[in-house]
Amino acid sequence: MRRDRSSRVPLRRSLLGRLLGVSALVAACSVAATAWLAVQTTSGAIRQEQGQNLAADARIYDTLLGYAARHPTWDGVDATVRELAEQSGRRVALTTQSRQPLADSATAATPPALPPEASAVVDPLSVDTVLAARSTEGQGTAADRIDPRAVGPFLLPAAERAALRRTADRNAECLNRVGIAADVVVGPSGRPRVQMVGNDPERAAGTRCDPSDLDSPTRTEKKALTALNGLADACLKRQGRGEVRLNQDLSWGGGVAVPVPGPARPTPLPGDAREAAPAPAVEPPREFTGEDDRAIASCVGTARSEQLSSYVASPALLFIGDEGGATVPGFDLSPANTAKIAGAAALVLALTVGASVLAGARLVRPLHALTGAAQRMRDGREHASVPVSGDDEIGRLAAAFNDMSAHRARLEEQRKAMVSDVAHELRTPLSNIRGWLEAAQDGLADPDPAFVSSLLEEAVQLQHIIDDLQDLAAADAGVLRLHPEPVRVGELLSQVAAAHQARAETAGVTLTVESGAVAILPADPVRLRQAVGNLVSNAVRHTPAGGRVTLRAYGEEAGRLSEGAGEVVIEVADTGTGIPAGDLRNVFDRFWRAEKSRSRRTGGSGLGLAIVRKLAEAHGGSVSATSTEGEGSAFTLRLPASGPDGMTTAS
Repeated sequence: MRRDRSSRVPLRRSLLGRLLGVSALVAACSVAATAWLAVQTTSGAIRQEQGQNLAADARIYDTLLGYAARHPTWDGVDATVRELAEQSGRRVALTTQSRQPLADSATAATPPALPPEASAVVDPLSVDTVLAARSTEGQGTAADRIDPRAVGPFLLPAAERAALRRTADRNAECLNRVGIAADVVVGPSGRPRVQMVGNDPERAAGTRCDPSDLDSPTRTEKKALTALNGLADACLKRQGRGEVRLNQDLSWGGGVAVPVPGPARPTPLPGDAREAAPAPAVEPPREFTGEDDRAIASCVGTARSEQLSSYVASPALLFIGDEGGATVPGFDLSPANTAKIAGAAALVLALTVGASVLAGARLVRPLHALTGAAQRMRDGREHASVPVSGDDEIGRLAAAFNDMSAHRARLEEQRKAMVSDVAHELRTPLSNIRGWLEAAQDGLADPDPAFVSSLLEEAVQLQHIIDDLQDLAAADAGVLRLHPEPVRVGELLSQVAAAHQARAETAGVTLTVESGAVAILPADPVRLRQAVGNLVSNAVRHTPAGGRVTLRAYGEEAGRLSEGAGEVVIEVADTGTGIPAGDLRNVFDRFWRAEKSRSRRTGGSGLGLAIVRKLAEAHGGSVSATSTEGEGSAFTLRLPASGPDGMTTAS
């Protein structure tokens, strides 16, 4: 049994496999590229937007922290809150630690509820070092959590600020004259200082511009520092530690002499003749251990908070979020980041479309060639074929198209030959009939029995050709009707032999029948005699004088015709000229003849064998031919013993 060729094509060589491979590759590349670009672009955009939000949050916190450091209460902070909200596009709200409202930028008549947790606590005496944009100005050390803008009693009055500013301007001008760039920087307390570009104080050591005269504390600073020192000493005393002397920058130690406590002595009056009292005893500088330093730092911090508590606003809860009251503030991508993401998606889409177009063009190029060839065939041009580029579905389609085109070309040639042959076959009897009738009309021929017999013979020839064409047309249209009935095969073969016996004897051909056992075959007797008669007529026509034509019938399973056989075989064999091997596949094509001669002896119409094949197929059987050139041919009809409508043989 012949297997379908398509089942043997590996998937990797098939069009389906290539389509699946290309689709999977394009999809994988598109997904990977889209995911990578989207992740990279979106992550960058999110980081940028989050960074902007964090910067905005830090700016809001720092601004409100500075307000609290410079004001003893939160009164008047509403304007600052609204300004910050407008700048950041966020909702900013301040409440007391008991969540009593202080200020809120929400514009709704009924503001949305605040989230359960605050964004930060605004306390200038306990700064959140993560959010605060800390400054190195003013009092405090790097580890100090008190906002440097909270100066309290260290805030200089206008007179002291003016005096210090004049001194600072004079020192900066002096440094600039000697080639050292210097600027005056004012701290939160109003104290100016000279800052040299490069921040190298040693550069001014060899000049007459000595900025050290700005280091002396003013009366206000002395008073505030004395009060702070007293608070720190009280804290240390409660811990059982000795007193400490704080410097202006709130440092301690460094070899500073500490006076020894003693009885108070009166201050000598000016011009007093009495001998000046001896100077009080001075205790040598103390050496501090690491534990002492920690205790002193803690007490100094506590003292500073106690000293500044009445100068700064009380701690407040800060809430930063969306206008809608979302618990977690969101963010919107900026137009630039949105454009980046859209551009990345468009790039991936363009690459995907380009790859798909290239792959599709490569795959459909053979289809375009097939379409062009089919159009040329439709337009009636000469035989068109397409190149077969592979063994996939398109390659097999191209091969089938080429076979169809070649077969169509052969049919077209046969059709042209048929038209010519049928015209000749019809012209000859018609010409004879017309000639005899015109002769009779002109009185040149007598309408005797021979005359009538000749006209009848020509009419019968015309009728045969017309009947053959009608039978083929009915078979092609599927309306060829059969009337099955039990047929004795031996009798049918004898009837066919008797009908052709006279013609065989005229041609000098011996016609014999070998039927063996007598059996009954369900078939249409008229159509079956027609099929066998066409085979016998064809065999007699192509067998030279002295040859033999033999009719046989047998059952395929038993070797001879017998009752109950599965298939009945009828064979017509001759000892004629034979058929070339290259022509055997065409013998059952309509209008095909091995000999192109139009002679009455061998010409024929080329329809007989085509009718035999149609009749065999109508009975549910088949017909085949074998031949050896120069020795003869054998045509075999194979018919099912059950008949075309399920009838079975019966004795």
